[in-house]
Amino acid sequence: MDDVAKMKVLVCDDEALARMRLKRLVEMAHMEVTGEAASGREAVECAGRTRPDVVLMDIRMPDMDGLEAAGHLQKMEHPPAVIFCTAYDEHALQAFRVHAVDYLLKPVSADDLKRALRQARALNRVQVAEMSHKLAVHGPRRRRHLSARTHRGLEVVPMEEVRYFQADHKYVAVHYGDGYVLIDEPLKALEEEFDDLFVRIHRSTLASMHFMESLECSRQGRFEVRLRGVEEPLPVSRRHMAGLRKALTGKKE
Repeated sequence: MDDVAKMKVLVCDDEALARMRLKRLVEMAHMEVTGEAASGREAVECAGRTRPDVVLMDIRMPDMDGLEAAGHLQKMEHPPAVIFCTAYDEHALQAFRVHAVDYLLKPVSADDLKRALRQARALNRVQVAEMSHKLAVHGPRRRRHLSARTHRGLEVVPMEEVRYFQADHKYVAVHYGDGYVLIDEPLKALEEEFDDLFVRIHRSTLASMHFMESLECSRQGRFEVRLRGVEEPLPVSRRHMAGLRKALTGKKE
């Protein structure tokens, strides 16, 4: 039995029949299937629990596609290698931009899969993580989710649930429906990536326009905004009042 046989593999595809076929190929090669997922988000969450060596990943999937999921996986302490398995060859360039180990067209053959897995074993994972981080920062695609390493593992937060971002020393706190997580990303970069969804209301705060309910003046004469689902109002600095008013005007239109 060779080194490939020792690998732990996570299978991710939104089609049940495709998952069954990939699992059978993995098992035929005497490798361990640690889990399966029907979306990129499920793959990220499952990988956090099972810590696979390799993820066989479809690209076009609901909720979170394979390209975005690959970027989130690289935030794991020991990120798995990613092998994309898809019928859409027009995605090949994007796949290699996230530095996937390989790109296999469906239907995947047993020989092609074995070759890709051997290549995965040979890669330096630190290099894969570094290259994938560059894609996350410079890639043209906007994320639909954020991810953070916590004591519970790798947590995934849908952007549609984020109420506001708040800078907190070296990190940014992402406040959403179930609480908050800390991410290691600059507030400025988040502002640029999600400029049509969030508006800066303070040097340290970006607020969701979707959850914004009102702009008020406190008894101390300070402006504050109230967000749906957030108990306390958030302070607005005078410097950012003009930009906030402009955003609110555009929102009403």
